[in-house]
Amino acid sequence: MRPRRRPSRWALIALALTLGAATGCADDTPAPLPRTTQPTDLPSQPTPSPDGESGTDTGDDPSGAPRAVRTLVDQLEVPWGVGFLPDGSAVITERISGRVLGITPDGTASRLGGISAVAEGEAGLLGVAVSPTFDRDRTLFFYLTTATDNRVLRAELDGTMLGEPTVVLDGIPRGFIHDGGRLAFGPDGYLYVTTGETGDPALAQDPDSLAGKILRITADGEPAPGNPDPGSPVWSLGHRNVQGLAWDDEGRLWASEFGDSTWDELNLIEKGGNYGWPVVEGVGGGNDFIDPQLVWPVEQASPSGLAYADDHLWMAGLRGQRLWRINVSPAGKASRPKAYFTEDYGRLRTVATAPDGLLWMTTSNRDGRGDPTPDDDRIILIQP
Repeated sequence: MRPRRRPSRWALIALALTLGAATGCADDTPAPLPRTTQPTDLPSQPTPSPDGESGTDTGDDPSGAPRAVRTLVDQLEVPWGVGFLPDGSAVITERISGRVLGITPDGTASRLGGISAVAEGEAGLLGVAVSPTFDRDRTLFFYLTTATDNRVLRAELDGTMLGEPTVVLDGIPRGFIHDGGRLAFGPDGYLYVTTGETGDPALAQDPDSLAGKILRITADGEPAPGNPDPGSPVWSLGHRNVQGLAWDDEGRLWASEFGDSTWDELNLIEKGGNYGWPVVEGVGGGNDFIDPQLVWPVEQASPSGLAYADDHLWMAGLRGQRLWRINVSPAGKASRPKAYFTEDYGRLRTVATAPDGLLWMTTSNRDGRGDPTPDDDRIILIQP
């Protein structure tokens, strides 16, 4: 892959970027509870990516292909966050309705509560993370948009009901687009938070802004010990809109990121790393920025959720409408991306690894940008 020539930093920062507005969203009236779906005849064979660009592996796959086991639950309304409890059930957030759902491994759905959020454009109730000490504290963390900012909240799950949320971290810039929103606890026990640059690219390079960053905080919202700046929650910067986080078996942090008009990215995240936006998109950062490990044309990806399972990274594609499987070497090199389920289920938002090793893959066809069927949105179980 030929690196792109890096223009003058000052010329690009000064350039006024024209960003397309998101299409309209469905209304925020809560939908009925999703129905439990019995096993259905889903495609058992993968649909490889039709082209061989950007290092895509479209040949035979001797290691075995992922298999869609069944639809676990359907008729959801834009499911966004997925967090697993110790008993194997999951907490699901719906971006537009603000509902928080509990879903068991057999597909039984219940409403745990609701969180008021401003659902417009790409904003709303987004990520969820389960406390690593949930057995003791029963605490869940949520990322959402208000009328004034994006923020992280926490709430206790009292039996089957969600308690009153309290603010953990606020003041994250909000926008109609590029609100980030993924939450995940790392192997170090700290909470990682992805933020977007809200359509204002310069914020990604501003160390004093929380926009366009990956943040690392304690459960109380304080900068985590060991951060690059002890007084700041910023872990890495120069991001346009990170939507997926995953750690591999060696404890390395990977992130999937929306590009602008040319390249979407998979990045290996380093402490204090600068990933270049808006000075550079894709490969070509030189000594000033960290290049992505892999890039895709935006029509093949628009990546959102990211998971690690079976010695591979798994990346869900929205506009790309496919699930990417990516090799990760022991040395931490990503290679040989291969696409599956291309256009089988429409827009794919989140992929998460369940305690039993299956992948939970959510669709996002009711977000105003997809072509929903009567069964959308769905959670589909994937055997990696």
